[in-house]
Amino acid sequence: RRVHGMTQNWLDDIQWDDKGLIPVIAQEAASGDVLMFAWMNREALQKTAELGQAVYYSRSRGRLWHKGEESGHLQTVHEIRMDCDNDVILLKVTQLGHEPGIACHTGRHSCFFSL
Repeated sequence: RRVHGMTQNWLDDIQWDDKGLIPVIAQEAASGDVLMFAWMNREALQKTAELGQAVYYSRSRGRLWHKGEESGHLQTVHEIRMDCDNDVILLKVTQLGHEPGIACHTGRHSCFFSL
């Protein structure tokens, strides 16, 4: 697991929005497939880095959401990257669950399946 360009205070380098959140894209490390989009707050991102599993912030529930906590479709995080403006996070993950791994609540591999 690696955080690119990680400094000792890497969480302080993030450009959090006015609600203390940052957008996150989960990409499958092996295939390059974009799996899903979600949000993280500081605590979620810190837990993700510590656990090596994706932990997001659910805006609708108003709490942390450990990906797969109900479905079992966990995401193992291999890399955490920040974009050039420090305002978007990219997670390179292995999606666990069925084969191929299910990332979307609809039961699909990716949330990006329609036009």
